[in-house]
Amino acid sequence: MASTLDLTLLYLFAAVIGVVLCRLIKLPPMLGYLAVGVVIGPNALALAKDSAGVSYLAEFGVVFLMFVIGLEFNLPKLKSMKSLVFGLGLSQVGLTMLATLLGHLALGAGLAWLGVEGGLLGWGLSWQSALALGGALAMSSTAIVVKLMAERLELESEHGRRVMGILLFQDLAVVPLLVLIPSLGDSASELTRTLALAGLKAAALLTVLLAGGQKVMHWWLDMVARRKSEELFMLNLLLVTLGLAWLTEHFGLSLALGAFVAGMLIAETEYKHQVETDIRPFHDVLLGLFFITIGMKLDWHSLVNQWGLVLLLATVPVLFKLGLVAALARLFGAPTGVALRTGLYLAQAGEFGFVLLNLAAEQRLLPHHVQSPLLASMVLSMLATPFIIHYSNWIVMKVSATDWLMQSLAMTKIASKAINTEKHVVICGYGRSGQNLARLLEQEHIPYMALDLDPDRVRQAAAAGQNVVFGDATRLQSLVAAGLTRAAAVVVTYPDTPTANKVLHHVREHAPHVPVAVRTIDDQSLDELQSAGASVIVPEAIEGSLMLASQTLALVGVPIRRVIRLVQDQRVARYGLLRGYFHGADDDSVDELELQRLQSVTLEPSSVCVGRTLDGSLDPAGVGVTVVSVRRAQGAVMSPSPGLLLEAGDTLVLSGRPQDLARAESVLLKG
Repeated sequence: MASTLDLTLLYLFAAVIGVVLCRLIKLPPMLGYLAVGVVIGPNALALAKDSAGVSYLAEFGVVFLMFVIGLEFNLPKLKSMKSLVFGLGLSQVGLTMLATLLGHLALGAGLAWLGVEGGLLGWGLSWQSALALGGALAMSSTAIVVKLMAERLELESEHGRRVMGILLFQDLAVVPLLVLIPSLGDSASELTRTLALAGLKAAALLTVLLAGGQKVMHWWLDMVARRKSEELFMLNLLLVTLGLAWLTEHFGLSLALGAFVAGMLIAETEYKHQVETDIRPFHDVLLGLFFITIGMKLDWHSLVNQWGLVLLLATVPVLFKLGLVAALARLFGAPTGVALRTGLYLAQAGEFGFVLLNLAAEQRLLPHHVQSPLLASMVLSMLATPFIIHYSNWIVMKVSATDWLMQSLAMTKIASKAINTEKHVVICGYGRSGQNLARLLEQEHIPYMALDLDPDRVRQAAAAGQNVVFGDATRLQSLVAAGLTRAAAVVVTYPDTPTANKVLHHVREHAPHVPVAVRTIDDQSLDELQSAGASVIVPEAIEGSLMLASQTLALVGVPIRRVIRLVQDQRVARYGLLRGYFHGADDDSVDELELQRLQSVTLEPSSVCVGRTLDGSLDPAGVGVTVVSVRRAQGAVMSPSPGLLLEAGDTLVLSGRPQDLARAESVLLKG
């Protein structure tokens, strides 16, 4: 019999394999967790069983997920989006649950009238089961949708704000549903009493916590932060989260409610962003274990035998949610195209749907033979989400003539502003970098046209007389309307490589003569962006370090002309020397493993390289590294020429990837 450690190691190994495979095919890691859960579960390879210890550990994934959701629910944000969250979001969740319940009752009545027993294909659910199922189906995937919208720069678009409003309410609705579902198995009177008691407990506890809790939390975090210990801050964060979860559980409520409240309290402090960064590893790892345990419940045998039911459950809820969300968005004043996009983005199942479905199964509200088809249908809908969102614009254009007309008007508005402009700069993104660039262009009397997707920013900037319009720079139509073929240059100001690649693709295809400048955070994507056609790439980390160096040199008395020359020389060399950095303890991350770095190797007297030439000792083509400089033992720095004779005590500065540097070091230090 496998021990808890054996099972934990198996879970972790399976999680690593699942995430790697999903990264390779560019799918959300959550789907990888579900897939490996199916493979190692009792219904497939039977490598693991759902042990109580690992399941309890996985439950903390839900706790930390609710904590992260709580961090997003600060009161000012809710107030600014109240019509979308409590109007559109409440309507969507409530009507989805009501429709599921009414559909179940109508189906039961129809089957009874036909004399069919046991329900459709052995379905046979109670109204309590239907209500719990409605809550699970009402959820959409926050993780998948928000990630895709961020990549498409749609978070601040008209449909993006509506999607975020509904997702926020769905996350909030999980809290009462976690209290409601365990009580559905009771009698009507017992259910009423339980819910009333839970409501009173929750109201009393939340009143105490939210009334004085914010001040206490702020004081406590201040006191811990003054100790200037990351370890202490992390321990305190776990204590607060799990402590409040323990408190709500002992009040007869759920662990998740306490974690949600902890997140809300911290959201009102200045430590919110630090906490989000610190808690992310626990949240991701434990939530991954939870999804593995969910995948283990899926029986592929029932999928083969009930494939028709799986397809039905994967199609009908998606189409229903699409229609319901689109109709509600239209009812709340959205144009037809915006309403359709909102429905398409939210039609799939969500991660909280799995949480609620698992809870319903634990309470025996769902028969075992129903769980696998439901889980499979939810996974299928989530797998289809990236494709639905990718083709959403094409779908909307086909369905809605109004949206086509509105987009045509938007393109016409962009074109009318750019029609008399040539030799101008097209600025993609009008954040701080874009606005600073625009001010400098205005000072030099160089025309520009800026495209941005934040309607508030566009409205305020346009009212101030700046040449900015609402438009998606990743769409060819917007770039052409902005005068791409007549432009002197295109500048991509948002530091997002996938988005920059889309702009570069359009420019290279339709205006290859126009140079493109791209902003990035660091030098990680230089090769990729250069291959895509970027003329100039400006890594902020490099430029920031150069400005810091130039100011320091000026402060210590180096003449300004020499400072400018030194900085310019370093800028010219940034694709070589500046692409590497000496490795430090704070560079130990997955992203750093494939980046070039610098490493110093000092030759010992016993090294076989002593007395040999540089090219004879270390063939760069053979080990994949570049020799940046050679420092003699006396301190003199020599140019790394191929014929340079190496001496004992020489220090070679090498540039390359970690594995290549390790190989080069072994060659140089070989006795």
